[in-house]
Amino acid sequence: MYTFNPGPSAVYPAVRQYLTDAFDEGWLSAPHRSEKVTSLVRQAVTDLKTKLNVPQDFTVLFTGSATECWEILAQSLTPRKSFHLYNGDFGEKWLKYVQALRPASTGIRFGLDELPDIAALPFSGEDTDLVCITQNETSTATQLREGFILNLYNRLGSALLAVDATSSLGGLNLKYIKADIWFASVQKCFGLPAGLGILILSPRAVAQARSANDRAHYNALPAMLSQMLNFQTNYTPNVLGIYLLSRVLADREPIKTVHQHLADRAQKLYDFFEQATPLRLLISNSEARSTTVIGLKGDAGTVEEIKRKALEAGLHLGSGYGPLKATSIRIANFPAVPDAAFEALVQFFAKEFPG
Repeated sequence: MYTFNPGPSAVYPAVRQYLTDAFDEGWLSAPHRSEKVTSLVRQAVTDLKTKLNVPQDFTVLFTGSATECWEILAQSLTPRKSFHLYNGDFGEKWLKYVQALRPASTGIRFGLDELPDIAALPFSGEDTDLVCITQNETSTATQLREGFILNLYNRLGSALLAVDATSSLGGLNLKYIKADIWFASVQKCFGLPAGLGILILSPRAVAQARSANDRAHYNALPAMLSQMLNFQTNYTPNVLGIYLLSRVLADREPIKTVHQHLADRAQKLYDFFEQATPLRLLISNSEARSTTVIGLKGDAGTVEEIKRKALEAGLHLGSGYGPLKATSIRIANFPAVPDAAFEALVQFFAKEFPG
């Protein structure tokens, strides 16, 4: 069975051995303040920066999930309000969550095939603490590319730019200097089980967190930053998750190689599905299409039939999400999904629906 579900998604086959090694090496009961664990955290941070091209002066923190990062950023970096730009359910959920903590926060939804006019966005860096975007919206299979992010960054003023990169961090060669905050969970492009989040902060974001000095929460940034100076966390961390991340990073190729492989594979899939199949591309604008989540659409009956036949053939296709659930299919193009899976997928469509 090959799974193309976009989350939680396919894990690397080697994870099975990593889990056995973790048990045999005593990681499951290792004290989290011990040198054994702090050395592990130090190595994981070093490998993350090296393999993903994260600038050395950026700070890496570990959280429970990307969703927890929404809370951390609202508490520790948003004393007044944030502005959110979104076109799917996860970006909208981020806004709604933040509004529960910071009611003055606002946002704008843009269309699936649109790229917003940055100059016309209704926010001011004078009274907005954080501008928030979803770089790769899992629910709609869309993507904001680096040129857009750079242009937005140049319009910020004193505001910080926060990027939810849950479906791209670890898969795409992101340009971290073009934003202040990046975060993700590991259950997508890192090919690992859920339960660990990664939060990456620029020096500007770190300075602002220390200036705001939020210390009212267990996951407040000043406490997290202080503990990470000694490669520790301010609460008991997911030691197993960090161990698995360290093992995956050690075995992976550099991010430029991973990115190119995913980009080539995505282009082949888009080219294939633009031809004669019962489904159409969900996103018409090629500049807005995701590299790591391929979206297809059709009527509800056709989508259900294709998913059923694919499952019988050993291919688990991802369902649509939210309003698109019944009429779309999502295909995860993550590093842990092998090339053989995509070859089987193309053969399945060619056989079941010959053009």
